[in-house]
Amino acid sequence: MVTPKEFLSRKIVPNSVDETYINWKEALSYAAGRGAQGMTTSMTASKYVNYFITNVLNINMTHASVIRLCCGIFDAINDPIMGVLVDKTRTRYGKMRPYIKFAPYFVALFILLFFIGSDSLSYGLKLALTVFAFVGLDVTYTAFDVPMGALAFSMTPNGTERTKLYGISAIGRMILGAIPTGLVAFAAWLPYFRDHLDKAYLTAAVASAAFVILLTRLTFRNTRERLEHHEETPGLKECLRLLISNRPLFMLFLGNVIFILIKIPEQVSFYFTYDSLYAPRFNGFIDIAKAPGSVLAALIVPLIVEKLGEKADSRRFYQACCVVGAIVNALFGLTTFPGVMNKPADQPVSLFTGILVVAFTMLATIPLEFKNLMQKEMEAETVDYVEYRSGKRVEGTMLSIMSFTGKLEGTLSSSAALWILGLTKYVEHEKAETKISVVQNTPTRWALFLMTTAVPILGWLLMLLPIHFYNITGKGHREMMQEIMKRRAAQNEIPKSAEQEPEKVKN
Repeated sequence: MVTPKEFLSRKIVPNSVDETYINWKEALSYAAGRGAQGMTTSMTASKYVNYFITNVLNINMTHASVIRLCCGIFDAINDPIMGVLVDKTRTRYGKMRPYIKFAPYFVALFILLFFIGSDSLSYGLKLALTVFAFVGLDVTYTAFDVPMGALAFSMTPNGTERTKLYGISAIGRMILGAIPTGLVAFAAWLPYFRDHLDKAYLTAAVASAAFVILLTRLTFRNTRERLEHHEETPGLKECLRLLISNRPLFMLFLGNVIFILIKIPEQVSFYFTYDSLYAPRFNGFIDIAKAPGSVLAALIVPLIVEKLGEKADSRRFYQACCVVGAIVNALFGLTTFPGVMNKPADQPVSLFTGILVVAFTMLATIPLEFKNLMQKEMEAETVDYVEYRSGKRVEGTMLSIMSFTGKLEGTLSSSAALWILGLTKYVEHEKAETKISVVQNTPTRWALFLMTTAVPILGWLLMLLPIHFYNITGKGHREMMQEIMKRRAAQNEIPKSAEQEPEKVKN
């Protein structure tokens, strides 16, 4: 029987034609940090934050849209700045790990400040406190998020190993991220929180704050930056020029911009169940339905890449996800339209229609998660591409450019969704309760249905255009890495193997 110690010392990709570096101890420690990210981002995801701002703090829908837009743009701008700071950082712990050690404390502080609630204050003070807490949370989370994402690029040069690492960490992020949001999603089923939704948010925030500190300690202690690079790194302007000249990265960038359309259903999910389905108890089941997509992606995508080897083609995989995503959303709209749009506005959907909504939510999440996981490896490939062309490795800056577009996805899709609901004369719920007290008008119900089903179809189809021009193949990336490793060997910057444990760190 294999002991836990023996298991943790085993490599995560035991049978690879190329050298591997990561063992299970390091992979699970990285997954713990990604899980901490999941707990934070799930609490601050737009579907929860938007509803908290408009229906718990009772901030006007138009004002909420402006807050999300301005704070989100500010947050996105932080990412490239943070990326440059990471790449210029030189410590005995590396470039990324020092931020992973300290930033979570500040993240915990601001997540508590944000969700502690301020509905008893005057409207002006409530707006001011919300903006202050939002900006603080954005800045501190960026100082944690960018180094955490860039760390995976530096842990191994092996593409198969990286993909499996993303899969393992995706499962950790999904499982741990569900802990705090499960409380909010199932508030309608819980005796006390049923009538105190604000307390459900605060309790979930406390749990997130505690775990984000504890879990990131494992990441800091047990991970290693192997692709260290000691030469002077390029500045932000040069990296932005690389974005234009680096065709594969630019295609991913354009794909992320279009992905805004696919993010919109997530932004209106709470509103859809409360005001369109008129059945808030489906919230929890809709959240649970998204879990299989993450798990399947984490298990199947690395397996496909590992089995195909040199024949693996990330571009074709991405394209297949786009086609499947468009088909699933089309079926979602066609099958649920009668039950959602032809019922009285003040009556909940039938159980059958509710089950259809939950089922298609699950199916729609599968191509989305498959695409997201494959894109992680594609982003890492573009970092290798920059080093291949320029001789300089800039994990932090290049990751931050992609993170910048990711932040814009959430910001613009959230702001657009709130703006559209404002145009349709959406009526905010007057009390911080999960029971339904408002019946929405027909334009609002139409807007919610179309944003949930039709808008993502357009997004999936449009994303096929830029990804057609992504030009890194599996064979091409392997040849690229062989050349990079030759250069590194000549410069005595060879990655250290997994058998060498990370240095002991004193608190």
